[in-house]
Amino acid sequence: MLQPYATFSRNVFIPLTNVCRNKCGYCGFRRDIGHHEAKLLSLAEVEDILSRGTRAGCSEALFTFGERPEEVEGFKQCLSELGYDNIIDYLVELCKLSLRIGLLPHSNPGVLEKNELEKLKPYNASMGLMLETAAIVKAHEGRAGKIPAARIKTIEYAGELKIPFTTGILVGIGETWDDRLRSIKTIRDIHEKFGHIQEVIIQNFIPKPDTKMASFMSPDMKEMLKTVSSARKILPEDVAIQVSPNLIRPGELVKCGASDLGGVSPETIDYINPESPWPNILELQAMVDIPLRERLPIYPQFVKKKWYSDEIAPLIRMLCDAEGFRKAYK
Repeated sequence: MLQPYATFSRNVFIPLTNVCRNKCGYCGFRRDIGHHEAKLLSLAEVEDILSRGTRAGCSEALFTFGERPEEVEGFKQCLSELGYDNIIDYLVELCKLSLRIGLLPHSNPGVLEKNELEKLKPYNASMGLMLETAAIVKAHEGRAGKIPAARIKTIEYAGELKIPFTTGILVGIGETWDDRLRSIKTIRDIHEKFGHIQEVIIQNFIPKPDTKMASFMSPDMKEMLKTVSSARKILPEDVAIQVSPNLIRPGELVKCGASDLGGVSPETIDYINPESPWPNILELQAMVDIPLRERLPIYPQFVKKKWYSDEIAPLIRMLCDAEGFRKAYK
């Protein structure tokens, strides 16, 4: 059944650091300390992005960065020069800054322990971690952060803490069809236990130059339609399926069960997929045959349940309408 509308959020993408302990076979984002493109954004740089986001009418600050960068030689020194001992404490301060400026944080810091999620919860409207796959695949070989059990545990911790959560699968990284179904069912089972998963991203792999998987093929539309259709049958109705409109044309995917088009930024590029520009809102609407509704990084059902902290409450009230969606931006 065709959804009555598709949702999206307006955000700024903040790539806090591209230093990461994992070296996945498909990742073009990661850099080592010493590489000329390795970076750790300063507070001033983050503040500039946040300020541009508020001026552009965004409601979300998407913090994305490499997992456990402190495990990479040389990163701790970079962090200490900014006055912090660990990346999570730095992220907490940046989330507080985001709230002061007027954007709701959504953080994707990778695999976390429960106490780290507890630190971040008061200052995040929602958080996320892609499961990617519940299978052991060659692209993740030797990568501590990509052990499925570790990622599942983080998603479960978020459920225990009642954090509205985004997860998903990456299609085409060497998993089988059965692996894909098992991954979606794993997410379903976690949600049925905790009730905190607001959206599941079905993301198509895009090969990146100078990576081990540069010669691999992206999944075709037929494969993506089959995956989205299966996910919609498996997942509970209250869990949205998200597809990325800068990576794949979403029209047919919406017709078979996708209902969210993710974060679209008027100010920043997709730093994970820099070759794939975001559509603007008019272009986004032209991609689907149903109306668009703008949401916050926290979905309406979790706004209504008040799954947010006192620290975030004033900004939620300022930005959302009576149904829990984003107030019309003019």
